[in-house]
This record gives sequence, C-alpha cells and structure tokens, in this order.
Amino acid sequence: MIGATFIDIFAGAGGLSEGFERAGFVSVAQIESDRNACMTLMTRAAYNHLKKGGRIEIYNRYVRGEITRDELYKNIPDHVLKTVINRKITKKNTKSLFDAVKANMTSLGFKTLDVLIGGPPCQAYSLVGRARDPHGKSYDHKNHLYKRYADFLDEFNPKIFVFENVPGMMSVHRGQMFKRIKARLDEAGKSGFRTEVRFLNSEDFGVLQCRRRVIIIGIRKDLDVSFSDFSVSKNTGLVNDILEDLPKLEAGGGNIWDEYTKPTNRYLMASNIRQDNDILSMHMTRPINDNDKKIYRIAIETWNNGGKRLKYNNLPKSLIKHNNKKYFLDRFKVVASDLPFAQTVVAHIAKDGHYYIHPDINQVRSLSVREAARLQSFPDNYYFEGSRSSKLTQIGNAVPPLMAEGVAEKVREMIS
Repeated sequence: MIGATFIDIFAGAGGLSEGFERAGFVSVAQIESDRNACMTLMTRAAYNHLKKGGRIEIYNRYVRGEITRDELYKNIPDHVLKTVINRKITKKNTKSLFDAVKANMTSLGFKTLDVLIGGPPCQAYSLVGRARDPHGKSYDHKNHLYKRYADFLDEFNPKIFVFENVPGMMSVHRGQMFKRIKARLDEAGKSGFRTEVRFLNSEDFGVLQCRRRVIIIGIRKDLDVSFSDFSVSKNTGLVNDILEDLPKLEAGGGNIWDEYTKPTNRYLMASNIRQDNDILSMHMTRPINDNDKKIYRIAIETWNNGGKRLKYNNLPKSLIKHNNKKYFLDRFKVVASDLPFAQTVVAHIAKDGHYYIHPDINQVRSLSVREAARLQSFPDNYYFEGSRSSKLTQIGNAVPPLMAEGVAEKVREMIS
C-alpha cells in the first residue's frame, strides 16, 4: 500500500487529512474555500516537507516569528504547495478542479486515486444550526453539496470513500435528506459503491473530548474488499493532562510562542500531541469583560467545590444580562480537568469562550487557542493561520486527528 493516495474535499484546517497522512497516505489535493484554512494547510504541508528532509529548524524559525510566511514557503517545492487548492466547490467549477487535481497527480507521479475523504460543511445538517434558522436550513445551498462530493466519485472512481458529518445529517427532513445522500453515493463512480454507515465518538479513539460524528464508508463494487470494524481505544488520561504543562494566563494574555512549564506526560506522548522538539505556539486567550469574569469565577468555584454546573438563572440578578432564562442555561461551562473527556469543541468557540472556561480559579479565562487544539488532539507542531477568531473557528470545525487516524488505519487495512 506504499504511496496510497487521497483527496480531501471541504478539507477545513486538515484534521481528517492529518489522520490519513499519519496512516501513510499521500495527499494529492486538499480543496477548501476558506483562505485562512488553506494557509493552515499550506503551512502544515511545509512542516511535513521540512521534517521529512531534516530541516525542521526552518519551520521553527517561522513559528518563533523570525522569518515570514513567504520566506517559509520559499523552502517548499511548488508541487507540494499546489496540493492545497483554495477554491469553492460548485457545479460550475468542478471541471477546472478536476483538471487541477489531475495536474497534481501527474506532477507527483500518480495515475489513480485510492481514497476520497471529506464532508460538506455541517451547519446545514446540525441540530443547533437548524434550530437557529427560521426555515430549519431547508433553503441552505449547503444541503446539496453532497452532490459535488459525488461528482468527485464519478470523476476519480476511488477504491474507497469516507464521507464524514454530524449525526444530525440523519434527521434532516425526517431522514429523507440522508436517504437521498446515500442513494447518490451508492450509485456514484464507474460501478457504484457498497456503503455502510458508522457512528463514531472521538472518546473511542483516545481524544479527551466527547464528539459524535457519522461517516458513510463506501467500497467500490468491483473490489473484493470487506468492511472492517473500528478498534476502540478508550482515553488513557484526564483533561488536566493537556493543561498542566502550559504557562498560566490572564484573560487576553498569551504569546505567539512560549516555553512549556513542565515536562511532557504520558497522555501527551501517547497521543503525539507534544514531542520533544516542539515549540509551544498559539497559547493565547481572548479578553473578557468584568461581568463575565465574575460569572466565570462563580462557575469555576461551583464546579471545583462540589462538581456542579452553573445554571444561568441561578446567578445573582446583578450579573444576569440576557432575557433568555429558559434555554441554554448551561451557557457558562467549565472544562472539567478531572474528567476523561471535555464537552464538544465547536466553531462557536470563536465567538465567545463561555462554554469553555478554564478550570483554574487563579486564571479565570476561557481556553487558549492551543488548549482548544489539544482538546481536538491536534499536535503542538500544528500551526493555524489567521486571526485568533479564525484559528478557533478552524479548530472547532475540524475532525480530531486521532479519530481520523483511527479511521484511516482501518481504510488502509481494507485496501492493503
């Protein structure tokens, strides 16, 4: 299976790609419409290229701010950077995207595609996203992006595909949307695909986070390949394991890069989150106003001194600023350090950190960018481009690399 290839469409910041690359697959294209996410993908490609060539110090100089991004990219061959394609995937431009991917495959020396991975943006399928839309996302064009995924199956006819999304995808329009998605994927390609649906939780792959996803796995019908069950690898640590070696911060504090305050630990090593030559980057957090700071302190004390969650309508009246006192009462939530998993990290973390309060009463802040990335199992050498809000959005939207790696390893077994 040396040199097995994959395309990642709707790639985001690359969590799914990271898992497949760790499992030995080679990326021939990562397609993403968000510019900052694409810059993140290019920087990750630069890291992988430099590490493979024994020139990781060039990357480290970039992380420390000693060289610019352009100077970093000058050390990377064009054919490596061109695997990242910053384009929207639409019906009109699929032909030009196909041509770009085929050009990449030619320059990299590949003639066929082994695996297609990815999942359309999930807001149109998520329960929360539909609840906030007066039309239940019925008119959201993203509902139909699965058709573009199928277009890629038709064109490249991979051996296997992995279509990833939120469990809410199953209930859109009382399940009718899912039936249409699966039917279109079943008939795609030259000979169609045998498909199975699997429900996954990131906890089962060693991620310190409760995050449920659904995947559709398809195997080309002309191949004598069987589906494999996923191996369960329960968490071996506590949330505190990803917090304890990082410098203490005040709200609004942090640096582009910093030094660790403690040696690594068993969980960080086992999950490949922290390696010996890593530089701590993006350990910075958002500022909060005085009212929220008082609420954060109450939330932390309520959890740490009794294991109870703060309810918004139990706050002192002077701190209550929202009229909604019936729903989202857990809007201020501590990330409990003494549990084996945290609440799901979602893109809303970019708007406020109320649902991701650090458990240390001496810090009184939300999670830093690096802490959020660690909860998603991204390694410390993974650098996210863009503003702080953009970094957090990318992290919240991503597939945890550890979970992606578990999926990729099973796919590798299936096609070996």
